[in-house]
Amino acid sequence: MLAGRSEAPARELFRDAAFPASDSSLFFNLSTPLAQFREDITWRRPQDICAAPRLFPDNAWEGQVKQGLLGDCWFLCACAVLQKSRHLLDQVFPPGQPSWSDQTYCGLFTCRIWQFGQWEEVTIDDRLPCLAGRLCFSRCQREDVFWLPLLEKVYAKVCGSYEHLWAGQVADALVDLTGGLAERWSLKDLAGTSGQQDRPGRGWEQRTCRQLLRLKDRCLISCSVLSPRAGARDLGEFHAFIVSDLRELQSRAGQGILLLRILNPWGRHCWQGLWREGGEGWSQVEPAEESELLSQLQDGEFWVEEEEFLREFEEVTIGYPVTEAGHLQSLYTEKTLCHVQALPGAWVVGQSAGGCRNNSCFPCNPKYWLRLSEPSELCVAVLQRPRKHPAGRARALVGRGPAPSSLLAKDYQAKDYQAVGLHIWKVEKRRVSLPRILSTPPVAGTVCHAYDREVHLHCELSPGYYLAVPSTFLKDMPGQFLLRVFSTGKISLSAVRAVAKGASPGAALPAGEWETLQLRGCWRAGQTAGGSRNFASYLCNPCLPFSVPAGSGPRCIRITLHQHCQLSDSQLHPIGFHVFQPENWTRTSGILPHGTHCLGHQEGAQTKGPVPRGRLSAFWGGVWAVVGVHSTTDLMFLWQG
Repeated sequence: MLAGRSEAPARELFRDAAFPASDSSLFFNLSTPLAQFREDITWRRPQDICAAPRLFPDNAWEGQVKQGLLGDCWFLCACAVLQKSRHLLDQVFPPGQPSWSDQTYCGLFTCRIWQFGQWEEVTIDDRLPCLAGRLCFSRCQREDVFWLPLLEKVYAKVCGSYEHLWAGQVADALVDLTGGLAERWSLKDLAGTSGQQDRPGRGWEQRTCRQLLRLKDRCLISCSVLSPRAGARDLGEFHAFIVSDLRELQSRAGQGILLLRILNPWGRHCWQGLWREGGEGWSQVEPAEESELLSQLQDGEFWVEEEEFLREFEEVTIGYPVTEAGHLQSLYTEKTLCHVQALPGAWVVGQSAGGCRNNSCFPCNPKYWLRLSEPSELCVAVLQRPRKHPAGRARALVGRGPAPSSLLAKDYQAKDYQAVGLHIWKVEKRRVSLPRILSTPPVAGTVCHAYDREVHLHCELSPGYYLAVPSTFLKDMPGQFLLRVFSTGKISLSAVRAVAKGASPGAALPAGEWETLQLRGCWRAGQTAGGSRNFASYLCNPCLPFSVPAGSGPRCIRITLHQHCQLSDSQLHPIGFHVFQPENWTRTSGILPHGTHCLGHQEGAQTKGPVPRGRLSAFWGGVWAVVGVHSTTDLMFLWQG
C-alpha cells in the first residue's frame, strides 16, 4: 500500500505591521468622500484579484494610469514619468522584485522614494484595497498589471495613509519619484507670450506652448484645471491631466496648428471641444491626418488646440529631464546640470528666522557661500520639510476624485509650509558687511515668497563668490529646509558661520573652512575599476579634480569616501584614495605623478567611510583625488571634501 503524498505547508506571506490592512492605513481624519466606503473596503492580494497578476505590462498602453475613487490624480500624473524612462523606473522599482509565480514569492515588495535629499527604501505587503473584489483606487489599463497600485500604496505609507493623498501638487510627486526638480508654469503667462517665442531675452524668460514640443519626449508634462469655469465643466475642477503628446500640423490654408493630446486619469471621455471626434476643428486638416490622430486616442484621451488649451487649462507642470547618469537637464537650454550641491538648514525662532527683506532682522536668516569657477547656468532650490506630515498641502492643489462631493481645495490649503523666498548677492570677498551687502539689490531672486513645498530660481552667473539667503515671508516662523544647487559649471557650497554673540552688527565673519565639494561616482568592471596602486590599471580609477583657495598659512582639509551599500548589506569592499597635486599632469598622460605632494591613507580598509585628515602647507590650486577600490568590481561611491 502506497503512502499518500503530503503537501508542503503553504508559505506564510508577509504582513506589514507598520502599514496594516486596516482603517488606520486608509484614513487620516475621515474628512474626504472616501469615508463613505469605510465599511465596504476589503484588502486582497493580486492573486486573489486576477488569475495571473503581473508587475509590469508588455506595452505602454497596458500600464497606462487610471484613477479610482481616491482623489490622487496629481500623484498618478507624476507616476507616468516612470513609463517614459526605464532608468527612472528602475530607480523607484529596484530590479529583482518578486513575481507571483516565483517559488520565492512572499508577498513583500520594495520601492524607493526620494525624501528630503535621500532615497528611502520602503517595503510593503501586496494587500490592496478593493470594492466588490476589484481595486478601488488606482489601477492600470490592464487590471492584471500591478506596478501602479503597489507604488500608490508605497506613497500612501510614506505620507501616512491613503486619505493623505486626496489632494496635492504634481510637482511634489515628480520630485519624490525622480529626486529632481519640477516647474509650474501659469498658462495665463504663456497666453500672454503666444507668438513671441523669438523675442530677445534669456531662454528661461521665453515660456511658450511650442517650447513643450521639444520637451515632450524627454520629460513628463501635466496640466491642471484649478478653478471652476464655464468652459471647464467637462473637465472637472481641481483636476490634473497628462499631456501625452504634441503635434504641429499645417492647415489646408497653410497655417500652423499646434495640437496637444490630453489624458484624463479618470479614463473616460470628457471633452466636447472643436477637436473632439467629429468636431469642427478637423475640417482644417486633411482627412488622412484626422484619421491618423484620432486612431492614436486611448480611453480618456482627447486632442485640444493651443488656443483652447490656454483658455480651458490654467497651469502646466513640467519635470526636469533626468539623464541615465542621474543628472538634470535644463528645461530652457537642454544643457546638463551635472554639478550638484545640497546642504540642510533651518529657520530658528530668535536666532535665524529673520523673515523677508522688509524686516530689519533679515540678515540673521541662514546664509550660504556659493562659489562658481566658470560661467554657469544654475537652478537653486529651497525644499521645505513639512511641519506636520509628509503630504503637506499647498495652494492650488489638485486631486478631486470622480465621486460626488462638496470637497474644496481650500480644505487642504495650508499650514504645513511657510511662504518662502530665495535671493542671491554677488560679493567680492568672503569677509563682508552683511547689513551693507544685503541692503543692495540681489543679482537673482524669486519673484515673491510662495507657499510651495519647493521654490527655485534660474539664473546665469559669472565666476566668483555669491551669498544665497533663503527666507520666510514672516519673521520668527520656524522650519527646516534643504538648499539644492544644480549647475552647468563647477560650484562649491557651504554655510556661513554665525557671528559670535556680543559681536558688533557689522563685524566680519570669522575665517575658517567654508567650501564643501561632494561628488558621486562608481567603479565599473572593465572601465573605471582600476584597483589599488599595485595594479597597472590604477589610473583607470575615477579621477576627481578640486581646488584649494590660495592664501597664507596652511590649509586644513577633511575628505571622506563612502561606498554605497544597502542597510542590510554587510558586504563591504576595501576602498581607498590618494590626493595629488601634480604639475602638468592629466590622467590621459599615463604617467603616475610620483614625487608630487600626496595625501592619502592606507588602501584596503574595509570600511564604509575612511576619514583621512591632514594639514597641507602651501597646497592650493589644481588638485586631483584618485579614488580606488582594492579589487576590480562594480561599486557606487560618494566622495566629499
